[in-house]
Amino acid sequence: MRPSPASCRRVFSLLVLLGLWATASLAAPPLAHSEASANVAKHGVLKISPPNVSFGNVQVGYSETLTETLANTGGADLTVYSATTSGTGFTTSGLNVPMVLPPGQSFTFSITFAPQSSGSTTGSVLVSSQNGHATRAIPLTGTGTAAGQLTVSPSTLAFGNVTVGTIKNLTGTLTATGTSVTVLSGTSSSSEFALSRLSYPFTIGAGQSASFTVKFTPQTSGAASGTVSFESDAVTSPTVESLTGTGTAPNQHMVGLQWDPSTSVVVGYNVYRGSTSGGPYGKINPALDPGTTYADASVKGGQTYYYVTTSVDGNGDESSYSNEVQAAIPFP
Repeated sequence: MRPSPASCRRVFSLLVLLGLWATASLAAPPLAHSEASANVAKHGVLKISPPNVSFGNVQVGYSETLTETLANTGGADLTVYSATTSGTGFTTSGLNVPMVLPPGQSFTFSITFAPQSSGSTTGSVLVSSQNGHATRAIPLTGTGTAAGQLTVSPSTLAFGNVTVGTIKNLTGTLTATGTSVTVLSGTSSSSEFALSRLSYPFTIGAGQSASFTVKFTPQTSGAASGTVSFESDAVTSPTVESLTGTGTAPNQHMVGLQWDPSTSVVVGYNVYRGSTSGGPYGKINPALDPGTTYADASVKGGQTYYYVTTSVDGNGDESSYSNEVQAAIPFP
């Protein structure tokens, strides 16, 4: 059965209406895209880089500074009206508001974290732009660590009497507490005292120690004093140790000893000295003497000394003492 002309007209009209509806729907997205592009071109767009700032660990008593950049990626001038910093220990510098950023331009400022105590801290920088209607937050994080301390022991190195022109060494110790400490330099206040065994900079871990040596070489007779000072990143820097010592004049007296060789086959002789006739005696030669003479330069004025010798054979057996000789040393 064929439809009537009127029915055909109704179907044709409906198809035409449907076609117009579909065409109108397809045309909508390009119009929306054009409007968005025009909107961006008319306004400034704020870009923050980096979007958040992390300072990591910073020792109490010190500070860390990082940079932050504000950029205008839009098509018109952008006004930054205010910037407010919050959080204990966080500050900004170099950011003067209000300020205008032309299209494509950027501005870099500094953010500093100076922890007041140990532990994690958070904060933010609130940046207001677009006539004050848009606010962006820059999150800030950082952790304060315990202040490192550097101590030295002993507090005073006392060298006692040292003969002029000779050297005496003493050892001291540096210890780090709280956190690790980096020692940057070490200096002596006197040419008679010299530091050794150290190469700068070096780091001492928390609870760890490092030893050093001070050499005392007196130039003249009399008392000498000085200090060694260590510069470091510790809150106690500089760390100072006192030094004392006395230079004594070289000994002006010497006792020359000579004895007859043993009638037995021997490899050398030992020399003994006492302060009382008949002993006890103490050996004064550092090594077996192959000859039959010895010079004792360690005597002091005003003292009387008593000497004996022994002989040693190839088996290491030592003879009894020889006869005793006496030497009276005059005062200087």
